[in-house]
Amino acid sequence: MRRILFLLILPFFAFSQQTIHDSIIHDSVYRNFITYIPAVYDVSSPTPLLFNLHGRTGTALSTMYHADFRDIADTANFIIVHPQGLLDNNGNTYWNYGQTSVDDLGFLNSLYSHLVNIYNIDVDRVYSSGMSNGAAMSYRLACDMSDKIAAIASVTGAMTSFQFQSCNPIHPTPILQIHGTNDTMVNFYSMVYGLDYWRNYNNCDIIADTFPIPNYVISDSSTVDHITFRNGNNGVTTELFKIYNGGHTWPGSSFTNNNGITNYDINASVEIWKFFSKYDINGLISTSTFVAEIESKAKKLIKVVDVLGKESLPISNTPLFFIFDNGSVEKKLIIK
Repeated sequence: MRRILFLLILPFFAFSQQTIHDSIIHDSVYRNFITYIPAVYDVSSPTPLLFNLHGRTGTALSTMYHADFRDIADTANFIIVHPQGLLDNNGNTYWNYGQTSVDDLGFLNSLYSHLVNIYNIDVDRVYSSGMSNGAAMSYRLACDMSDKIAAIASVTGAMTSFQFQSCNPIHPTPILQIHGTNDTMVNFYSMVYGLDYWRNYNNCDIIADTFPIPNYVISDSSTVDHITFRNGNNGVTTELFKIYNGGHTWPGSSFTNNNGITNYDINASVEIWKFFSKYDINGLISTSTFVAEIESKAKKLIKVVDVLGKESLPISNTPLFFIFDNGSVEKKLIIK
């Protein structure tokens, strides 16, 4: 009898965490995507959704590892979808943020509907992040899928002239930009115009608050300022992590690259989720009462990871990320 019970129970646990390779047909083309279902997903509970968009020449699979949100999703409970772009005329994967006739906007709308039909998605908490070309596409979603997208984050990307011409958001939209000053592929100053656009649209303060991030990892030859334009409509902010000397890279990623310096004082995936978790499509979620209630509850440490995302003991003189069972992430440096 015990053996039968074991066989019945085992598949239930195996089902709790999945990486699903799938496709839908859009414009008579099979469009591929990879969905990550976190270990804590509960079909009875509405769950946030994150679009994670690769850059030009990238893939859904490489982005799942390069711009990795999976460990965070396993504790904070959100579903991640990694869509796959098509090939341009040079044979490179890309997203059409407004410059070609490929209907990527229609594909991502269809993918949204597909996922909403399959999973219990919290439709007020759908977000998009991306790197480079995928970041530009995230800006397009903020403009043209505004009825579905609560907030976006751009890493090494920029809002483009195509989007300025047609952007038509319908609600204040929290925007997070992460960019290196030595980015030779998407110039740092090219993203300033998009940041200004959203600061103005969101009606944020003209003068930003600037906070230097502690230089935890001196060997990465880079430092970070966190720049925040506050007090936007519905409580939203427009924010920038300015990576001094940073290249065309994803901060905190362990992937090797030839695109300049990777900063390890911050982990872009952690910072992006911390940013997203504050907002839904109606603006700021947290109030002082809500925060007090959350902070009053005991939280349990799930794991400790280093700046490369590898599990670690809480050792001294090393920057570490402490991940708790309530979805919060704390960056600590234990000095001895």
